[in-house]
Amino acid sequence: MSKAAFLGFGEVNTPIDIIIRKCESAANALEKEGMELIKVYPITDDYEEKDIKKAIAALKGQEFDTLIVCIAGWIPTHAVVKVTEHFREKPMVLWGLCGWMEDGRLVTTADQAGTTAIRKTFFDLGYTFKYIYDIIGLPSNTKKVAQYAKATEAAARLRHSRGGMAGYRDMNLYGTQVDGPSLKRVVGTEIETFEMLEIAQRYEKITDAEKQEVIDKCISKWKFLKPAKREGLEKAAGYYLAVKAICDERGYEAISLKDVDGMKKLLGFPPAPIFMLLADEAGLVTVPENDGLGNVTQLMVKYLTDQAAPYLEFYEFFEHSVLAGVPDYVPAAVVDGDVTVMPAAFGELSEGILNVSRVKGGELTMCRLTAYNGEYYMHMVKGVGKTPMKWEEAGWTQPAPQLPGLEISLDDVPAFAENVMCQHYIISYGDNTGLIEDLCSILGIQII
Repeated sequence: MSKAAFLGFGEVNTPIDIIIRKCESAANALEKEGMELIKVYPITDDYEEKDIKKAIAALKGQEFDTLIVCIAGWIPTHAVVKVTEHFREKPMVLWGLCGWMEDGRLVTTADQAGTTAIRKTFFDLGYTFKYIYDIIGLPSNTKKVAQYAKATEAAARLRHSRGGMAGYRDMNLYGTQVDGPSLKRVVGTEIETFEMLEIAQRYEKITDAEKQEVIDKCISKWKFLKPAKREGLEKAAGYYLAVKAICDERGYEAISLKDVDGMKKLLGFPPAPIFMLLADEAGLVTVPENDGLGNVTQLMVKYLTDQAAPYLEFYEFFEHSVLAGVPDYVPAAVVDGDVTVMPAAFGELSEGILNVSRVKGGELTMCRLTAYNGEYYMHMVKGVGKTPMKWEEAGWTQPAPQLPGLEISLDDVPAFAENVMCQHYIISYGDNTGLIEDLCSILGIQII
């Protein structure tokens, strides 16, 4: 739940009952959007500054992510700044309410006189803020205010978020690497690495009974197209418990494992079912191949949308769409129907448990965080996903599995391809571009 401080301002000469009524209505509307508010109003420009002192005292020591500066009528700029300067590190919403129609005439308290006097001042003072104003006769912009508050909550969570990475730079890829200091400076997420040896050592201490419990309670929920070997089921359960223990101990909300050159090559076990269990049972965001910025993008999307934020990678570009799928797994939250799996092997790699579930379609948002010279950018696009034609990746044992994926229609495939930043993109359902834009504006990340 987003927690915000709600400050309602109005000039001392405006009828106080009008200011109170407008602020109360605005605050109630935000609470109906699910927000938790610390409410202080009316705040006027009284000569002795009693209201200003009252507002500062009411917020001191309180925990909140957003400062909502609600302008219910004309207010001299100094009265607002004398309060906001005490909380200048907080992202703010400058929200101007509006007048109303009464007996065929428009009645106004000059709300936008107040906001237009303040907007440039907030900019000059270096505040992080969004300017929102209401219009007579149209619905109030309550949802936009709540959306920005959701983004500020996500930014606050990211500042102290942690992800874990077993190994580093799978397949010696370039685009999955992370620069720790710049990531900490801009986003806040800490990506901590640990050795795959730790997973192997912890796995050896997992008992048969513990493995069986995971098989009975979790893996048994999956629909197997063909029976899997007992050894594979035990490895999936045991490695899941080993990695989960590390994540629990260190507070990781995201995890990536060294896949091709690690789990598959060194431990002889493709990690798809491990990722499935970590996503579905432990509630973590997961991505393979040591994709650090993929994990960070997932945390952003999850915090903003409360969705699973799965990754997809690109296989083909068409004239008006792209084929995006995965050669391993998707979380249960995006599966249409049963979570369906089968034993399969790819090339010279060991047989593993492969997810072949059907992926939900519909309107979606696809995005990817990237970095260049210490600056961060978000590439984002809207699309519509549908079940693709029957397709396979060459190299799987025959009959080749139908990999999870979507054919995603885009307005401009060439423009997307011209700016594509990695093979892995993170998807969420619905149009979440506004939420992502708000978060990026708070963090100082440029949208592409």
